[in-house]
Amino acid sequence: MNRGPHRLFGTDGVRGIANAVLTPELAFALGRAGAYVLASQGRRRPVVIGRDTRCSGTMLEGALSAGICSVGLDVVHVGILPTPAVAWLTHEWSAAAGVMISASHNPIDDNGIKFFAADGCKLPDAVEDEIAGLVENASSLPRPVGARVGRVHDRRRRARRKYEEHCQALGADLSGKTIVVDGAHGAGHAVGPAVLERLGARVVRLHCTPNGRRINVNCGSTDLRPLQAAVRAHRAFLGVAFDGDADRALFVDEQGDIVTGDHVLAIVARDLMSRGELPHATVVATVMSNIGLERALATCGIRLVRTPVGDRYVLEALRRGGYRLGGEQSGHIIDIQANPTGDGIATAVRVASLAVHSGSLHALSQVLQLSPQVLVNVAVSDKRCVEHASVRQTIADVERMLGVDGRLLVRPSGTEQLIRIMIEGSDEAQIKKWAARIADDVRRASTEWPAS
Repeated sequence: MNRGPHRLFGTDGVRGIANAVLTPELAFALGRAGAYVLASQGRRRPVVIGRDTRCSGTMLEGALSAGICSVGLDVVHVGILPTPAVAWLTHEWSAAAGVMISASHNPIDDNGIKFFAADGCKLPDAVEDEIAGLVENASSLPRPVGARVGRVHDRRRRARRKYEEHCQALGADLSGKTIVVDGAHGAGHAVGPAVLERLGARVVRLHCTPNGRRINVNCGSTDLRPLQAAVRAHRAFLGVAFDGDADRALFVDEQGDIVTGDHVLAIVARDLMSRGELPHATVVATVMSNIGLERALATCGIRLVRTPVGDRYVLEALRRGGYRLGGEQSGHIIDIQANPTGDGIATAVRVASLAVHSGSLHALSQVLQLSPQVLVNVAVSDKRCVEHASVRQTIADVERMLGVDGRLLVRPSGTEQLIRIMIEGSDEAQIKKWAARIADDVRRASTEWPAS
């Protein structure tokens, strides 16, 4: 699906540098436009708002809340909670919508605003476009007065308790197991450890303070080295790392080896298949997932359906096909029966419970043998430079050399100013050279854009 380079809403909401691109004025306008669209569709129930720990979070929360209230809808603040908690609570409380203020795994200067529909799913493109179309003229929208002005309600304690209970109910007894949790100084810093402790685990906390100045910095799912070291030092049963908004989880087994989102999909899919709970014997993943996942699932009679990159596309395929399980290599795992969005806390509970049942996460993860894969991110000033003639020619040359035994994907990031390059093949040294060649061409093209 082509969402357009200048569309206000990207693949994961509205993102940008806080107070420069994503300003309080824009947040206020988004609140007004979003509330107006929801109210016009007859949804006059409250809007749930959560956030991560970023320094700009309270600023944007205040502006967004004011915009929503100014159109006549109430706001329910749930405080610092994971994105999946906001999605689940929105549906659980029959709210008009949910909004998460977070830039997920992005750098600390960034922030984002992500809307959820009443069912906890991301808003359809058409509704996002309708909201975006009203943002520039948000000041002209109706302004109720007196008792019709919206109010803000604080439900932080209740929200956290409800979500923790929901996640706890998904797991098994973890008594006697030591689990290291890297909270990335983000939205899952408190809830993640608390849920695992509710299940009986001894939790070693790593980067589990709400520090908006350190969110995602050399920690969490974007840098697993501290978690690997901690798992080895504490001789832990396993380790789990969340990203800034805890909608993804990556793991380290008891030997200190990394367990990716592809491993998790294979592990959970095999378990569901064995219990007859994997509809249509199908798993959904993106084009970034390793070819090894496809091969591992096939040995169990499970089909893999691929989508474009982005958990919204995974969810669309799940709902369209009547499937249950899908996700991304980066650790977004969606079990649609638990939550209609990637849920790092729920994933941690599921994986830890399966590891206890089997004896170890290392043994579980052997179901998947990864094919050599190289991932390179190239910072660019204009993501359209990937269309430069020299880049297209290099891509064609590499695809020809890869043949039928490899895969190449070059795409603009949907959330950052990057071009992402992924190559799979049998010769790791060779595909590294090809990835470097494409990256060099992208950098040159970025300085020459627009192409002639």
